[in-house]
Amino acid sequence: MGVLHQTKVLLWGESAETAAERKLVRKIDFFILTFCCVSYFFNYLDRASINNAYVSGMKEDANLGGTDINMLSTVLTIGYILGQVPHALAIHVVAPRIWFPSMIVVWAGLTMAMAGCSNFSQLAAVRFFQGVIEASTYAGTQYMIGAWYKPSEIGKRVGLFSACGQAGTMFAGIMMTAIYNSMDGLAGYPGWKWVFIIDGIITLPIAVFGFLYFPDLPETTTASYLTVEEKALAISRLPPKTEKGRKLGWDIIKRTLLTVNFWLLVILWGFGGLLEAYSSFTCMLLWMKTDGYSLQQNNQYPLGIQAVAIVATIVCAITLDVSGKRYPWGLLVCTVQIVTAAILLCWNQIGAGTKFAAFYLAGTSFAIQPIVFTWANILLSRTGDEAARSVTLYSMNGSSATFFAFWGVLLYPATDASTGFRKGGIALICVAGFLMMWMTLVLMQDKRTLKMVAGENDSSLEGVEVDIGHQEKGNVGVDSKEKGSM
Repeated sequence: MGVLHQTKVLLWGESAETAAERKLVRKIDFFILTFCCVSYFFNYLDRASINNAYVSGMKEDANLGGTDINMLSTVLTIGYILGQVPHALAIHVVAPRIWFPSMIVVWAGLTMAMAGCSNFSQLAAVRFFQGVIEASTYAGTQYMIGAWYKPSEIGKRVGLFSACGQAGTMFAGIMMTAIYNSMDGLAGYPGWKWVFIIDGIITLPIAVFGFLYFPDLPETTTASYLTVEEKALAISRLPPKTEKGRKLGWDIIKRTLLTVNFWLLVILWGFGGLLEAYSSFTCMLLWMKTDGYSLQQNNQYPLGIQAVAIVATIVCAITLDVSGKRYPWGLLVCTVQIVTAAILLCWNQIGAGTKFAAFYLAGTSFAIQPIVFTWANILLSRTGDEAARSVTLYSMNGSSATFFAFWGVLLYPATDASTGFRKGGIALICVAGFLMMWMTLVLMQDKRTLKMVAGENDSSLEGVEVDIGHQEKGNVGVDSKEKGSM
């Protein structure tokens, strides 16, 4: 029992303080994480499917050429950017248990519509609206995790959620291979079209689950599986929220745009997401396509990137909560990406094996997600302003997507695949270096706001070194002693 208990604590953290709280956490883990993780899995399954379809016949059938695949990614990203703030506001007007499942239904329909597209214009139109709808998922889940979990519980939940996106990307390659081999030509449709049809169909059940069981927010939940006592406990165990922070109005502009947190975090994730460039812009897949690898190899070899991403993300998330730190792990992720880019910049001097190894190593970049969004939720929860937290989280995602709208076309175009994306490698080194400096500023803000919260609650910080990995608690703001910085 001792070893099992220690393993459980290592992987999922310390148990909640009381039996009632442990039961509550188990329930919200099941109903919130199940819905959010599975919906994100299908979100990324959809995104990755177009890249696999591109090398499995869609390029030829839809007469795509040049940088068309990059442009389709850009079009989706533009829709994704435009959808961020509207979704951030919508979830304060329409119940999340209605809004999020409704978006899943719409994007499932749009995914199936991809099978009816026969040229670039049609594909671009569908991808744009997919971007608008899918904008609800990522930041929305980050918001919901921050709404239900204590700061010391957030890291591993964010890590698990992020890993599900990579699992969706991995499964897309497996699904493409299986469907292409078994259904290509069935009913007159090529295999790549069947992928979109099946992808859309299997997405719908999670929407039904959401309509029935997603719990909304702790203050507004009507979930039948939560008792009155559990609903009260869900509120009392979290940092306090202000009444003003629940309201939308023109002053939301002041409560977000005129705060230090907003700009620190928006810039942090705007550049943080760019660490994932080699993987997000499918550089390995584009290189393999250019270098003449087989269809099966194109669909299967890149799966290693997602495998590395899943392991790195989960290990990082566990480490965040165990160590109580985020800053040093952020520096580590940046350093690894600099090494990756440096290797690939030696493109003509390295062999295929080294190129594969470097692209797989780039998968570690996804570990930046639990670092940034755990950190953001903790910082923003100290203000007690839920509407501002929502807008800031969605704006962070919009910032990253804004860079992605042009970053891939300019620095990682398919036409650069034969030369190892040299421009992109140089840009990645610059981004990683900038992030290392920017995270230092966020660390300073974290220390400052934690001292403010502790002062408001008459808590002493004497003899305590503060780090971003603080473990805050409920309505007091500080959960246990802070870990030493760095």
